Amino acid sequence: MLYTAILIIILVILFLSAAIRVLNEYERAVIFRLGRVLRSKGPGLIILIPVIDKMVRVSLRLVAMDVDPQDVITRDNVSVKVNAVIYFRVIDPNKAIIEVENYNYAMAQLAQTTLRSVCGQAELDELLAEREKINDELQEILDTHTDPWGIKVATVELKHIDLPQEMQRAMARQAEAERERRAKVINAEGEYQAAAKLAEASGIIEKHPVALQLRYLQTVNEMSTESNSTTIFPIPIDLFRPLIKLYDQEENDSQTSS
Repeated sequence: MLYTAILIIILVILFLSAAIRVLNEYERAVIFRLGRVLRSKGPGLIILIPVIDKMVRVSLRLVAMDVDPQDVITRDNVSVKVNAVIYFRVIDPNKAIIEVENYNYAMAQLAQTTLRSVCGQAELDELLAEREKINDELQEILDTHTDPWGIKVATVELKHIDLPQEMQRAMARQAEAERERRAKVINAEGEYQAAAKLAEASGIIEKHPVALQLRYLQTVNEMSTESNSTTIFPIPIDLFRPLIKLYDQEENDSQTSS
């Protein structure tokens, strides 16, 4: 009688261990009963029929998948290596198990081929400058293909674009030439503005000759404050105009008297 009770207890324990499952909040269970799928269950405690039911756990958490670097030839025939990261989650556990054999592997293969295809249709400058556009296009294509699998692609981000050494040197020379061009343009604009101001100042001096004298006095004042051993004072020609007029008048008088 005792052995029978022990045997019954052991059978009950084995039954409960095979029938009871506990799922976390982020998990769902896809139940197959005699090969036919039932609706997904969870989270919490679920009870299975031993031998008859089979359970497959599916995580609903966001998955970050790193896509291996892919050799890509851009539209302008530049060979680069591109890798990316994909963020996705399972939204329909039944489809994720039934429609595809291994959705993680299928997602990785689809991401690699899509990355090569999309980046190969873009030029190098577009690939470097318009990453957001490339990311959106990748996300849209992947999300369309994985929707029948019950998977939602949240984000796709290009991580790194590895350029050949020759291309990196060429881009560095191009950037240096561009900086030099901008410096020359800025210098030319400064010279143009300075010339325009000088022309404006000459017009003012022409209308108001006294301004030239004031400028002369200001220059002399500035020179006096400097610690120079020799100071040269320029004398305006206007100071000699009365003498020149007097000399011209005497010459005219002498010619008239003669």
